[in-house]
Amino acid sequence: MIHAVIMAGGAGTRFWPASRRDRPKQFLELADGRPLLRATFERVAPIIPADRIWVVSGQRTIEATRLLLPELPRDNVLGEPSGRDTAACAGYAAQVVLSRDPDGVCVVLPADHVIDDAERLRSALTAGARHVASEGGLLTFGVRPTRPETGYGYLKIGDAYSELGGWQVHRLERFVEKPDVATARTYVASDGYLWNSGMFAWRAGDLLDEIRRQLPLLADGLQLIADAIGLPNEASTLREVYPHLPRTSLDFGIMEGAKDAWTIPLDFCWSDVGSWPALAEILARDPHGNVLQGRVLPIDARHNVLISEGPVITAVDIEGVIVVATADAVLVFPAASGQRVKEVVSRLQELGWDDIL
Repeated sequence: MIHAVIMAGGAGTRFWPASRRDRPKQFLELADGRPLLRATFERVAPIIPADRIWVVSGQRTIEATRLLLPELPRDNVLGEPSGRDTAACAGYAAQVVLSRDPDGVCVVLPADHVIDDAERLRSALTAGARHVASEGGLLTFGVRPTRPETGYGYLKIGDAYSELGGWQVHRLERFVEKPDVATARTYVASDGYLWNSGMFAWRAGDLLDEIRRQLPLLADGLQLIADAIGLPNEASTLREVYPHLPRTSLDFGIMEGAKDAWTIPLDFCWSDVGSWPALAEILARDPHGNVLQGRVLPIDARHNVLISEGPVITAVDIEGVIVVATADAVLVFPAASGQRVKEVVSRLQELGWDDIL
């Protein structure tokens, strides 16, 4: 009984101005003409029925999520009253799954990733679910690195433990924070490290046991929410308790200290599409290396990302620049500064310009 948990509560601030509060990154059609959330759902739907697919969304986007995924039962869209990071998100979903299925196994996926081989992903997810169903513990899926990327965390893999459906399951030795370029080069050369994909598999009960062991305050809050599931006060309890849950990530708060941690190395193309410049890695480019969407005209321009949702963009004699135009905002920056776009959102908040957030 595999359940899929799709984490779709992120704000996507690095994709402003296209990403807004009411249409965050996971609703954008960045890769193949489908919203990222829709693509994530369609990757798992062939192996997991809709009544066992759960989407954890922000309160502002609950109805938009239901409209985008009409196949889901209405109650399978879980609304977070406020964002409390991925440990609370996954723990909340685990409590809901456990209330329906005491032996439920969860595969946990971010809503905003791009993967080029859905069939291989489904095969790997199935192998991971089978492993944790029989062996217990918490499993993360890692990606074989293809370059010395400094924007990702890494996983140090241990000895091979078993093989399931053609996939090697390894002990996971440790998580490694985002490295500098020199360190990343050594990781890639060693063949002993993987990119941390942010995808996981575990029995719902095993995750909650680890939360109880490592994060007792989070466990106490989640138990209050769980005790109200199916009762008249379920919604009010969620509203009262959830905003006060400790804020921490799955990686730092749980996986780094897990008793039994596993990993499966993945061998297909994957991207978390973490910023506008990342589109140059996953989308087709013109002969001059430009990514072009909408009414855009490059002249003697190279290695740029030019995206318009309306206004015409013309770019002359520029290189390595990102230009994104919507109906009410324009963003321009050098590709090397992609991670700083979230600072723009912070400044706009300080200015009180809520109409463009």
